Amino acid sequence: MWQPFDKTPWQGRIDPDVGSRSQRWHQRIAEPLAEVPGTCLIGFASDRGVQLNQGRTGAAEGPTALRSALASLAAHSDRALYDDGTVHCADEDLPASQIAFGDRVAARLEEGHFVIGLGGGHEIGYASYTGLRQWLDQNDPGARLGIINFDAHFDLRKPAPDATSGTPFYQIAQDCEQRGQPFHYACIGISEAANTPVLFDTAEDLGVHYLRDLNCTDVHATPFIRRFIGELDYLYVTVCLDVISAGYAPGVSAPAAVGISPTFLLNCLTEAQRCCQFASCQWLMADIAELNPSYDQDNRTAKLAARLVWEIDALQTPGRVSV
Repeated sequence: MWQPFDKTPWQGRIDPDVGSRSQRWHQRIAEPLAEVPGTCLIGFASDRGVQLNQGRTGAAEGPTALRSALASLAAHSDRALYDDGTVHCADEDLPASQIAFGDRVAARLEEGHFVIGLGGGHEIGYASYTGLRQWLDQNDPGARLGIINFDAHFDLRKPAPDATSGTPFYQIAQDCEQRGQPFHYACIGISEAANTPVLFDTAEDLGVHYLRDLNCTDVHATPFIRRFIGELDYLYVTVCLDVISAGYAPGVSAPAAVGISPTFLLNCLTEAQRCCQFASCQWLMADIAELNPSYDQDNRTAKLAARLVWEIDALQTPGRVSV
């Protein structure tokens, strides 16, 4: 189910200049070291949830495509870059693979790494949460964990009976209720056309904060993000690539007819880090979901996903964002 670090996709250009300032990610990536905290990638090769949700399969190949797109990006800081391999959804057993992924997330968080999950379908959302919750239970059980989901969909469907890529945040809400803890969940990029009225009803019942795609401007998003993060102790950010306009991101399970722009999304990520610094909220983890290489064009979606990972890593560098 778990495949260790594989150097195969980490191939790319090597500049003749000598020294760390000419290096790229493929020259820096390594297996995790507990004694040197950095950014740690963990793959989740699953589209079982997408299949059960009646979407276009192919996202299981996302982690490899994303690593290949990251390989030649420039390494601008001395921050350590790690790859902790990939959890595969074996025998179509999605719950078991989510637990296995969560175990690795918790272990890497315990070592002090910032974790970035590479999907895979958005069933990675519940997998990431299981790891975050495991770490919080051991270190800060009463803390307020918040989730910002950049997504055209709420993903608040009820399992019927199986969990899918459309159920992760309902599952998280149920877990929070069982624990007697609040459910802090915000969605940016919601398409009214892609969510039935009952999903909006569920979002209202659960106290979900959301911003519709047509309102996704910096003017609306900045106060939205500030209010949300101001109530948190820890943050988890998940990006479903189908939130981005299909012209930028064709290689997803459910392309967006309208969507948001990559620049807007990058601005939101920067604002999230700024708010975390101001509010003393620790951003623990991010993940990228729904990269589907089978439907990509000229690797546009993979390259965009890689840029998102690159920016998220860069935001963890001290001094990158001023408050």
